[in-house]
Formats: sequence, structure tokens, C-alpha cells
Amino acid sequence: MSYYRLCGLEREPFSTNPDPAFFYQSAQYRDTLASLIIEFRLRRGLSVVLGDIGVGKTTLGRKLVQMLRERAGFVFHMILDPTYPSEELFFNELTRTLAIDLPSAAPSLVDYRDAVERFLFRKAVEERQTTVLIIDEAHKLNALSLEALRVLLNYETNNAKLLQLVLLGQMELLPMLMQLPNVVDRISFKCTVKPLDLEETCELIEFRLREAGYQSRLPLFTPEAIEAIHGYTEGYPRRIAMLCHQALRHLAMSRGREVDETLIQELVQREIESGWSPPRRARRLQQSSC
Repeated sequence: MSYYRLCGLEREPFSTNPDPAFFYQSAQYRDTLASLIIEFRLRRGLSVVLGDIGVGKTTLGRKLVQMLRERAGFVFHMILDPTYPSEELFFNELTRTLAIDLPSAAPSLVDYRDAVERFLFRKAVEERQTTVLIIDEAHKLNALSLEALRVLLNYETNNAKLLQLVLLGQMELLPMLMQLPNVVDRISFKCTVKPLDLEETCELIEFRLREAGYQSRLPLFTPEAIEAIHGYTEGYPRRIAMLCHQALRHLAMSRGREVDETLIQELVQREIESGWSPPRRARRLQQSSC
């Protein structure tokens, strides 16, 4: 029997896969999603969302796609790995994913650009649809791909951008963009997603447990355990999910009733002793236990 069934759950609550169903919408996530939808509606063009590893950018992107599916008038696509060695290959992938017809079997860069511009104009002006392109891992973009995006942002009517572009990337994307003033000037919405505070960490854990089918009125994680989880993970959702998964697995194996602070400390100490814990978190835990 799966460990989560032994814990009174119907499915895995702490998977690190970017499942929108398990996306806990804290205030900053709700505000970010609402702002992005507004940007799309107004056809403002470029939006940039930054954040450290594990803060939830990819899941936010998947949630955004889910929201667009529920709304009429949107054409959208999400690029998960924007690593292209040339501008031609970038446009090739874009035309393929958007199902854009090309004028020849061996199109030039100009052919690609013209085809994309015609497609975007037809969607925006003739069909009155909004085309959204979401690029995850945007910090992997190279200079050639960024130039391709700059070209796309030049496509516009008198009152709207033809393409709504969202860049989701780690913090190293910021200095890359700052070297391109002609791209930075086009950013209509920008934000930095931050880790969760203690209250939000508690809400995330409870939300995921309920979504996974936990129905008991008795808490599965004690308040002290949640405080220890937040202290070690520093509020990063991916780290929270991984530590909670370990705790539930141990709870099922030991036939325990709840995850307490002692169990979390034991799991964290094992991780530190194994050498798998990032030095900063290991130092913080050791200092807090002195």
C-alpha cells in the first residue's frame, strides 16, 4: 500500500511536479496571476517574473496556462526550455508550436519573421484573439534568442502589442536583461516571487493535504513541526514539499499518528550529516539548536 494511503490520503500530496491542482495561491501568487491576466487583457506586451530556484515559478506558469484555458479569446503556448543556438531555430520552434504555415520548405530568417507577424496580426486584429507566449527557465535564453524576442515585441498596432510575452526565470535573468535597454524599456509588468512566511508555509501544507484527500480533524503536522519545516526550508515550496514527503514516508513506515518537531529535526540532522544539506541551511539549523 502506498504511504499516503496509510496516512489517510487518496494521492501523493507533496509531489514536486508542477501540478496546478496543488498550487497554493498565497497573496503574492494571487496578485501575480491577476496582474498577468490584466496585462494580457490590455495587450501590454512583456511581463517578467523572477525568483530563486524552488520558489514556484514553473507551477505558477502551469497555473497561468490553466487559467487561460478557462477563458475565451486566448491562444497560448509555454516553452519549457528556451535553449536555442540560433535565432532561426528559435523562430522554427515558435512557428511549429503555433502551427504557422511557412512560405517555403527552406525558410529564411526574414520568412520566419514575416510569417509570425502575419499570424499575430491575424489573431489580434481579424480574429480578436490574444496570443500569449510563456517562457519558463528564461535565464537560459542567449543573446540571439533575446534578440528574437525583441523583434517579436516590435510587432504592434497603434494601441496594442500583438504578442503577450511572459518570462519566468531565476534571478540571473535580471542582469542579462539590464544589458539590453531596448528590452527593459518594454517590460510592462515585473515582479520577484519570494519564499513563503511561516503562516503561508502552514497554509501550504494544510492545502496540499486537503487536496490529497485528508479529511481528519486532527492535524497531521504539529505546529512545532511546521515551524521547524519553515526554519529549515526557508519557505521555499519545493523544499517544503520534499521535507514533508520524507516526514510522511517515515510516519507511514513507523505507523505513527502525527509529524512532530522531533521527527523533523531527526530528518534534517540526517540530511546535514549525509552532506546533502546546503551549507547555509545547515549552519542556520546548528545555530538555532545551540
